[in-house]
Amino acid sequence: MAATMPTDLMEASIEQLGYGLRQHQFTSVGLVKAYLLKIAEVNGELNAVLETNPDALSIAASLDEERADGKVRGPLHGIPILIKDFIATKDKLNTTGTFIRDHHCGRLLFPFTADLLPAGSYALLGAKVSHDATIVTKLRKAGAIILGKTNLSQWAHLRSFNTTNGWSARGGQTHGPYFPDQDPWGSSSGSAVSVALGLSAAALGTETDGSITYPASYNNIVGIKPTVGLTSRHMIISFSEHEDTVGPLARTVKDAAYLLQVISGVDRRDNYTSAIPDGVVPDFVSACKPSALASVRLGIPRNAISILSDNASRPMLEAFEWSVDVLRAAGATIIEDANFTAAVEYMNSTATSTVVFADWKMNLPLYLAALAFNPQNIGTLEDLRNFITTSPLEDSLKRDVSLMDLAIQSPPHNNKDPQFWEAYQKALYFGEEGGLAGAIERHQLDAVILPANFAPHWAASIGAPIITVPMGAYPAGTPMAKDAWGLVEVASNIPSACPHPHREIGKRFSEKQLVGMAYAFEQRTKFRDKLKPYVTPKASIEVTKRGNEVEVQVEESD
Repeated sequence: MAATMPTDLMEASIEQLGYGLRQHQFTSVGLVKAYLLKIAEVNGELNAVLETNPDALSIAASLDEERADGKVRGPLHGIPILIKDFIATKDKLNTTGTFIRDHHCGRLLFPFTADLLPAGSYALLGAKVSHDATIVTKLRKAGAIILGKTNLSQWAHLRSFNTTNGWSARGGQTHGPYFPDQDPWGSSSGSAVSVALGLSAAALGTETDGSITYPASYNNIVGIKPTVGLTSRHMIISFSEHEDTVGPLARTVKDAAYLLQVISGVDRRDNYTSAIPDGVVPDFVSACKPSALASVRLGIPRNAISILSDNASRPMLEAFEWSVDVLRAAGATIIEDANFTAAVEYMNSTATSTVVFADWKMNLPLYLAALAFNPQNIGTLEDLRNFITTSPLEDSLKRDVSLMDLAIQSPPHNNKDPQFWEAYQKALYFGEEGGLAGAIERHQLDAVILPANFAPHWAASIGAPIITVPMGAYPAGTPMAKDAWGLVEVASNIPSACPHPHREIGKRFSEKQLVGMAYAFEQRTKFRDKLKPYVTPKASIEVTKRGNEVEVQVEESD
């Protein structure tokens, strides 16, 4: 009688998938088929994935052959990964951006356009690049399978004040999986929702200020916003060279560490990576030890929490205080009132937005000039703004370009102007002496801890790292709250509520220590396991062994 061993892809870790592949319990081809089925099941409702890669199965087959020949590139060999739509890929296939029927699954899927990098917009639909983004090259070299690209907040939510998290003209509205019509939060929302539901082993996102950490928080997963310069931004749409970074979203801290390990490193085409200490990437995975919180000093900037608190944040703060008790029990020393001395001044300043706007007006044209083919001949932010306002595909009657207009009109108009440097020095002060770095130095801290929604701004101006881990959820009895577009921002009761994370912010290039602390916290709490989404794809992978023969069957839901 045949023995079967079903694999739950909803929670399967990279290590578990790697073990199954090594033991010939399934193949990478089987994994890709199962993930494609899962995407097809839920994507019509959640709009998390923009495109799937028609080459994924052939790539998986090649990697299976390598494994059979005894060549294994590393822990990501044959592991399917999704990436955010900002990240350039260069493959042999091009498509026209129309729907096709995937002959492997018999479902309608949006095809992956390898040369495409539209940022959720029709402005760059059909654009071509001459080569992969550096981090994609690293993923391919490590044996990862680029399964597809994820939806996002169009132009990283820098198009308009009058729009929603997770909406793009091309991909529609992404929704979170824990409540119908849930706000997915943040620009990397498609990546976060995909990971939360096990539509891939892990995913990549990008962040200027909150675009990884917010969607990770509200979709019950782990997110790492690395130090600016740890991961290359080459051939990734850039908004602020001083604040942009690329990082992993995963279901566990260790999975995020595996992905961060591969994508980090010096790249001569992104000179910010030359700041990596000694040019050496630490072993992030080895930091995942249950004892990593012993004897660390963690500070709480109570004044920053007070400034940002309101009635809606009370459940979040209660969960945060519970997490502080967990940290103490694990051996951490908690330093109260490790305050940010310039917090009030920062909240009333426009210095950081001045930096981002000036960078955007300089960085976007540089990226556009590097395209091998630019279908609309867009060369500047003004060109992009004009395309959006005149294209019927961009929904400009409902969603304006008010943020783009503000960026275009606001001086300075480049990041070489003396006015820019004045704003930049002020922004650095808010993150250094008057903020995060100052608190760490004064109190001799290993990191600062903050609850959800309170962390990204304080780290962004100096490019400091953040890691977020699931911590709690809105309790029963919490009134539902929607935004003006009908997205549910707050809802009552587990599993209907958005999760609140525990966040650690550290010094630049302190990711190894942050990963260790986050792992130790995660192992003591394991909150992700306690919160279940309202929608769950049923497709799974089942393995049948008959003697030396391994037959892979993809189990599809009704």
